[in-house]
Amino acid sequence: MLDLKLIRENPDLVKEGIRKKRELDALPLVDEILELDRRRRELLAEVEALRAQQKKLAKAVGQAKAKDEDASDLLVKSAELAEYLKKLEAEEKELSARIQELLPQIPNLPHSSVPVGESEADNVVVKEWGEKPSFDFEPRPHWEIATEMGVIDFERGAKVSGSGFPFYLGQGARLVRALENFFLDFHTARGFVEVRPPLLVREQAAFGTGQLPDKEGMMYEVSGGYYLIPTSEVPVTNLHAGEILEAERLPLKYTAYTPNFRVEAGSYGKDVRGLNRLHQFDKVEMVVFSHPDESYDWLERLTRQAEELLELLGLPYRRLLMCTADMGFTQAKKFDLEVWSAGQQKWLEVSSISNMEDYQARRMKTRFREPGGKPRFVHTLNGSGLAFPRVMAALIENNQTASGGFELPEVLRPYMR
Repeated sequence: MLDLKLIRENPDLVKEGIRKKRELDALPLVDEILELDRRRRELLAEVEALRAQQKKLAKAVGQAKAKDEDASDLLVKSAELAEYLKKLEAEEKELSARIQELLPQIPNLPHSSVPVGESEADNVVVKEWGEKPSFDFEPRPHWEIATEMGVIDFERGAKVSGSGFPFYLGQGARLVRALENFFLDFHTARGFVEVRPPLLVREQAAFGTGQLPDKEGMMYEVSGGYYLIPTSEVPVTNLHAGEILEAERLPLKYTAYTPNFRVEAGSYGKDVRGLNRLHQFDKVEMVVFSHPDESYDWLERLTRQAEELLELLGLPYRRLLMCTADMGFTQAKKFDLEVWSAGQQKWLEVSSISNMEDYQARRMKTRFREPGGKPRFVHTLNGSGLAFPRVMAALIENNQTASGGFELPEVLRPYMR
């Protein structure tokens, strides 16, 4: 969440950022926070003055008793003052609680380099790589090919769990495992520590990364107050919640494979066919805890790392710089990577790479300390490296053959045995 001091000292800047992100419901909350903060600071000043007065009264009572004088009037005043202080302290506590309730409802502010826009149509294509495949036959979508080959079964998955929960069978299951190992090997070779995180998280962890109170509708809540993770960003970024890290340890780099679970409420139509949009899907995630001075360098490095995977897989892709209205509640800047889908003749998102700056770290209380300095909040970044379903869709469609099968790129063949 944002620093209260930033809101107090730059309310117009905060409001402008909210307008750019089109999170207009948050605008009146800024003024409410400012008024609550003003009243709270007045109370704190009054409480401080009264406590000083209380100390003087206590000293006067002590002196009166030492001289064996009547201190009853002083004691009455002291009791009245203590009662009044108790009332003010309770009011200050209520004001602070309300401020802490409102702060998470203010979105992160977009970085100055983010293009201002009103919808996804305003995202900017900053790079395109590879040639779209051409065929001497009519290319088909992946769900037809995979179903005919018997490597993915959508119908039986829907019978067991509902739509969005496919079965991967035989070579289809092996391809999922191949992608997991290939992606993890790639990231760990670049110094990322592999993590196998929990798949269930508590509410506080989901709050820490910003899924709550913003994305309740996309998470599966289970008994005992737990949530199934919508992305391994949630448990891995919370790995250092409440900690003060030494600056020389930064950056901390993690990678994790997990299944992920998303309700995707309201999803319908042709864009959810096949592997395009699932309720359960596999993904390898990258998470970095960075020094604030280096976080935008890391945003570029993470994006390139994901792009390199797509290049090794031979998948044509493009990089999009997301506009203010299409970058999410918690992000300061975000890139999306999309691969070309030959059977569907459209681009499919396979990775989002984001810099949250200190927005998540302030929620999680994750800080670092330089020698002789005060603790400061780290910057957190995350990115898909990569999400499996649409990568699989593109691999099948872009490498399909006239005989109805598909070929795999060379880099995956050792993993397929």
